[in-house]
Amino acid sequence: MSAANGSYYLPNPSPWPVITSAGLFFLALGFILLMNNVGAGPWVMLAGTAIIVYMMFRWFGQVIGESESGTYNSQVDRSFRWSMAWFIFSEVMFFAAFFGALFYVRQWAVDWLGSTELLWPGYDATWPTAGPKGPMPAAADSVPGPNQFSPMGALGIPAINTLILLASGVTVTIAHWGLLKNNRSQLVIWLFLTVALGITFLSLQAYEYAHAYKELGLTLKTGIYGATFFMLTGFHGFHVTMGTIMLIVILGRALKGHFRPDSHFGFEAVAWYWHFVDVVWLFLFIFVYWL
Repeated sequence: MSAANGSYYLPNPSPWPVITSAGLFFLALGFILLMNNVGAGPWVMLAGTAIIVYMMFRWFGQVIGESESGTYNSQVDRSFRWSMAWFIFSEVMFFAAFFGALFYVRQWAVDWLGSTELLWPGYDATWPTAGPKGPMPAAADSVPGPNQFSPMGALGIPAINTLILLASGVTVTIAHWGLLKNNRSQLVIWLFLTVALGITFLSLQAYEYAHAYKELGLTLKTGIYGATFFMLTGFHGFHVTMGTIMLIVILGRALKGHFRPDSHFGFEAVAWYWHFVDVVWLFLFIFVYWL
């Protein structure tokens, strides 16, 4: 149904929700088969992934085409904004759960373990810890032994990545200013710089993970410290990856002449998401790396 004359926009019947459900089903089924060592598992996962990627190109492209053709009115724009706001709120709650787990372990669980001398005599209940039966933290400035690990410090790559993400928040804002002024070159150049910073962040994080596994003895198996470290930083890295992909799509649309100063929610939604990623990283840097 058209959104002309202020009428309420009602999307036409679409096969994409059904296709999306099928892709998610095959992706989940393939993962279950893989976990049970069934040979077809990876292929079923690949099929599910291909369906989802196909859906994203076609469905999202359809929405972009409808937006650029003026199909949507102000009511649709408000619904998009509320939807994105609630989505980001759900992401905040997602990370709050992991930060809550980290707080619970550091403030209470470790102390409780340290008070049970009968079960774990001599256990040093200090953070970072891998638990009473896990590897022990190595001394500062020493190479970790076979049953030791070194915690990840705040200086070096984590500090550099913090500066990178803070800078990317500035560059995407400058790109937004360019869009508001209808300055296409400013929009494209600063969007490109934002994408480049996102890719740089991910590259440095990949190097950090390799360094942790090979030289620090810090892995997902390093007890509660390793689990909370990789869960928080890994999920954040996944969100940065998704944000970078979205920025690349927005950059491609900007190069094609999409977005106007008075109509550019697609750009704003990605910018909101990117600022959310920046803020989460600041909390990660303080509570995971620094304190």
